[in-house]
Amino acid sequence: MLELDDIQHFLLKRPRAIAARYGFLSFREPAQGRAYLAGIIDKIGTGAAVSGTTAVDSRWATIAFTWNGLRALGVDEASLATFPDEFRQGMAARAAILGDTGANHPDNWIGGLASTDLHAIVILFARDSDERKRSVEEHERYAAQFPGVEALSLLDLDATPPYDYAHDHFGYRDRLSEPVVEGADDEPLPGSVSALKPGEFFLGYPDEDGQIATQPQPEVLCRNGSYVAYRRLEEHVGKFRDFLREHGNTSDEQELIAAKLMGRWRSGAPLVLAPHRDDPALGADRQRNNDFNYKQMDPHGYAVPLGAHIRRMNPRDTAANMNRRRMIRRGGTYGQPLPEGMPEDGVERGIAAFIGCASLIRQFEFAQNVWVNHGNFHELGNEHDPIIGSQDGTLDFKIPKRPIRKTIKGLPAFTTVRGGAYFFLPGIRALKWLAAAGT
Repeated sequence: MLELDDIQHFLLKRPRAIAARYGFLSFREPAQGRAYLAGIIDKIGTGAAVSGTTAVDSRWATIAFTWNGLRALGVDEASLATFPDEFRQGMAARAAILGDTGANHPDNWIGGLASTDLHAIVILFARDSDERKRSVEEHERYAAQFPGVEALSLLDLDATPPYDYAHDHFGYRDRLSEPVVEGADDEPLPGSVSALKPGEFFLGYPDEDGQIATQPQPEVLCRNGSYVAYRRLEEHVGKFRDFLREHGNTSDEQELIAAKLMGRWRSGAPLVLAPHRDDPALGADRQRNNDFNYKQMDPHGYAVPLGAHIRRMNPRDTAANMNRRRMIRRGGTYGQPLPEGMPEDGVERGIAAFIGCASLIRQFEFAQNVWVNHGNFHELGNEHDPIIGSQDGTLDFKIPKRPIRKTIKGLPAFTTVRGGAYFFLPGIRALKWLAAAGT
């Protein structure tokens, strides 16, 4: 059974929030870092607080730490050495594995995210921007007591209108294919696999192979925590619209190209079920919009190209050991939307995303290396993920079609990595232990 009272709610349930503040922190003095943590723990919602029909309460906070942050809090070297290598090294040091080259390289990241001084992230959720303002002011008054806790950078997130469903700045409906954790209160939707073992996402539980992986020590750290990969992706909306106009003569042709890149129409309707025209009703229907496979329904990619984004990020029945690769996604959009018809305006906008898992190397890094940025995924050759892959203008995108396929040459980069980090998301008991570490 999941110990819901000891798990931060962040990966279990999305709060009913359309606004948030991300604060990236550095602990200049261990004692003040621990004191700051001790006073914020009771503001963190738990899985128990959001289970069933209970709405997320006012404790809409989440906190997680880098490996350097655990050290800065006073965790001893023997304990620090028990964490996996990829977490200890941090995301910036793993750039070559992740495909973070060129403009995506950590040398170009902002907000101190590539720095060893990045120690923690605190997330404040809010129902709207006014409530965020109140939450931020309250937090700033609290944090002012601890001058040894410094904010390296801040990022405000706001859902893009309309607010009745989540979507990115490109206009694609989001959050349509999420795994369900066994022991949580959600039921898998049609087309999804059955609920997955908790050990795929939370430490200290059996995984899909029935094993409990090697865990960090002491014991209080090896239960109910998770690893989280943070990615800040700038979306080049003007460039994306220019690309669609360049390759589509009519608005219908442009929308079809946009759907081929993603694998879904912007409404969320999957191309497997709506290959020729959009079906917004299908896109909005959670009982139908994820109910498809590839091996029987679209083996050659005539509907969803073999290199399309959703086919890479969730190969479904065409990938071996798929249940060991699933991840929980969280996050939202930042920056003002670019109005229709407006050219690129130089204002940064994009997605700040979190990927939660029990193994960064087996889940997140595998997806980035093998699915997103492997040129020969599905034996395509010279292709990366068209939406989030590393693009330098030399790669292609193939759209299968009878009698011959269409190949778009020199795909531009529609997104740029602006920062990232690996965090450890502890359970509540572990947070209390960290607050007392070294004392």
